[in-house]
Amino acid sequence: MSSHHIVREKQEPALFIRELDHFDEEYLGQLLEWSPTLIVSAGAYEKVVSLGLKVDVVTGSEDGVHFQENTRTLNGRAEELGAVLDDAVSNGYAAINIIDIQNSYLGTLGTYLKKINIVIYTPQEKAYAVRPGFRVWKPAGSVFRFSGSPRIEADNLILQNEGDFVVEKDGFVVFRFIDDYLIIRERL
Repeated sequence: MSSHHIVREKQEPALFIRELDHFDEEYLGQLLEWSPTLIVSAGAYEKVVSLGLKVDVVTGSEDGVHFQENTRTLNGRAEELGAVLDDAVSNGYAAINIIDIQNSYLGTLGTYLKKINIVIYTPQEKAYAVRPGFRVWKPAGSVFRFSGSPRIEADNLILQNEGDFVVEKDGFVVFRFIDDYLIIRERL
């Protein structure tokens, strides 16, 4: 007997490739597994196409570049990331994954974090915002870092060294805090 999964349109997070240099192809494959809407920065377009991927949307434009058939261009706002997030929200996406070389700007996206779940992947880690009461199952030894100086309580976490919190035993980690959201970073 086989298992079949029906994936509804926009059920899976969209994927925005802002910068692909030094990103592990295995992780890229995992993010592409369910054929998400693929949004690509014009600067990363050629590299993405060279991997044999079909691009749905290109942000910005570069003179002389010919895009794949049925590829939509997204122009408008001067700030590329804001334009992508506005487009994802207006098209009904509940979540978006972003591949970039850095993730430090996630905390500045407060207005978007109320509208859409955002996960930013870099070559070294992933960062995402969670709401109070968030819980996740993790194996022992998983490492979390928190941006800023949050005042949180968490079950099943111990401070290993400055800034690194390690999951004590296989099981759920539950986060309790009073802010609207908490930025969590995990090593890949």
